[in-house]
Amino acid sequence: MIQIRYTAWDGTQRIRLDPEQVFEKLAEALSYTDDVRQAIEWLLRQGLDLDGVEVMGIDELLAQLRAEMRSREERFNLEHALDEPRRRLDEILDRERQTLGEMAQRGSSEALAREKRAFLDDLPRRLSQAIERLAQSYHFENQEAAEAFARLLDDLDDIRRLEDFKRTRGDRFRGPEALDFEEALSLMDEIDRLRQLEQDLQSGNLQAISLEQLRELLGDAAARDFESLGQMILLLERSGYLSQQEGAMKLSAKGIRRIGQLALRDIYQSVLRDRPGSHESHERGSVELRPEQTRKYEHGESLHLALVPTLMKAVRRRPTSPLTIEPSDFEVHETEHLTTTSTVLLLDMSWSMSWEGRFAAAKKVALALESLIRTRYPRDYFGIVGFYTRAVELKPKDLPEATWNMGDPFTNLQDGLRLASRMLSRRPSRNQHMIVVTDGQPTAYFLGGRLRCEWPLSFGGVSLRAAAETLKEVERVTRQGITINTFMLDDSVGLRAFVERMTQINKGRALYSRPDRLGEYLLVDYLGKKRKRI
Repeated sequence: MIQIRYTAWDGTQRIRLDPEQVFEKLAEALSYTDDVRQAIEWLLRQGLDLDGVEVMGIDELLAQLRAEMRSREERFNLEHALDEPRRRLDEILDRERQTLGEMAQRGSSEALAREKRAFLDDLPRRLSQAIERLAQSYHFENQEAAEAFARLLDDLDDIRRLEDFKRTRGDRFRGPEALDFEEALSLMDEIDRLRQLEQDLQSGNLQAISLEQLRELLGDAAARDFESLGQMILLLERSGYLSQQEGAMKLSAKGIRRIGQLALRDIYQSVLRDRPGSHESHERGSVELRPEQTRKYEHGESLHLALVPTLMKAVRRRPTSPLTIEPSDFEVHETEHLTTTSTVLLLDMSWSMSWEGRFAAAKKVALALESLIRTRYPRDYFGIVGFYTRAVELKPKDLPEATWNMGDPFTNLQDGLRLASRMLSRRPSRNQHMIVVTDGQPTAYFLGGRLRCEWPLSFGGVSLRAAAETLKEVERVTRQGITINTFMLDDSVGLRAFVERMTQINKGRALYSRPDRLGEYLLVDYLGKKRKRI
């Protein structure tokens, strides 16, 4: 018999990392950068919160490490750290001077004794320099002094290191507790290890960090969390979310799919709480059964009989043989009328999309829509166009690492509409849509085959020629029967006026939304066009 015992979490238990939870944190970081390595570094620095169990990141480890160094500085002082080796040297010199005095009294060695005494009196004040000069140029006359000096010489390297430590960092140690020589050496070694650990953490040289040393310096909890951080990347690779490509860390196909699913989950959960922008569709397509959902049959509708639930109702009503079935026993499958659509999302990638988290929100919605259509509407076509000074087609695998374009700061919606219409022409459907997510009116366009860029007349103003040429493209798209829905991430007067003109021409929808609510409006609108439950 299996017995399970539950105990309170006290911080000492080993944490088991769940790859799903870790990848969710990575997906969140990828909302703010186009670089997987940068997102991983951000995750390593910030740490993880896994269902209330926190794993310290590098930044918190650094803060704890610096607090440890400050605690030692506030507790100890080094004023008397060299007193003991200084006393030993003074005793050695006193003994040697006594021997030299005896030599002078004998008369035969008076000159040598006077010369040696002058040498001893002229030693440098710094302890390490005095020992070095004695070692290099002096021969002791007193045998006990020579032996004691040999033992002191063994400590020269430690004395020199401690002198340098006092000179560079000694003024930081102003605590009430004075340390002797051996205690100061231990403290110095500990501080050196803390500083090396700090340097390794700051530089990301995590492989050089000893887990045992980290445990000794910062405790079991810090060592456990650091071990968990080290396992994180390996866990994501083994779970198939990350892969090494040409020496760089990249999202795998599984990772790309999962990011879309997570984005869809976040947006769709928000939609369930609040459904702004939903509207019914009057287009009808083929009927699709939903075998996982049944309901009571109503007279006059199609009889998509759910056999097992029907028989179970009949048995519960009258458990006899032979079995009798009445119309009230009928259970039918839920159905949906579905329409196929071809949709292209036009994603503004101009420089201004970097403001206020706009591009992160727009990219999250693009990932969610791609995941929604791929998993729930596999017969539909969904394409993505990124537009800045020019327009480019984006593949789903490129989307997680896409970002706004600093080098091409203009907004060429005209080229975006042209590219999107070409993509839709290759995927004919009675329901063709373009979804434009933008934060500014056009500032670039093609005329006579040449690219032209023009700054607005004022900040937030209109580029008149760019707007006019883009509206011509809107008219051409409209004649092809393509609906344009526009989602604005800025409420400037110029943008509103331009988008209202687009809407008048195309008869699509225009909606202003904040970046944090973009997904709700966009996703609900798509689903509203997509299906109607009957």
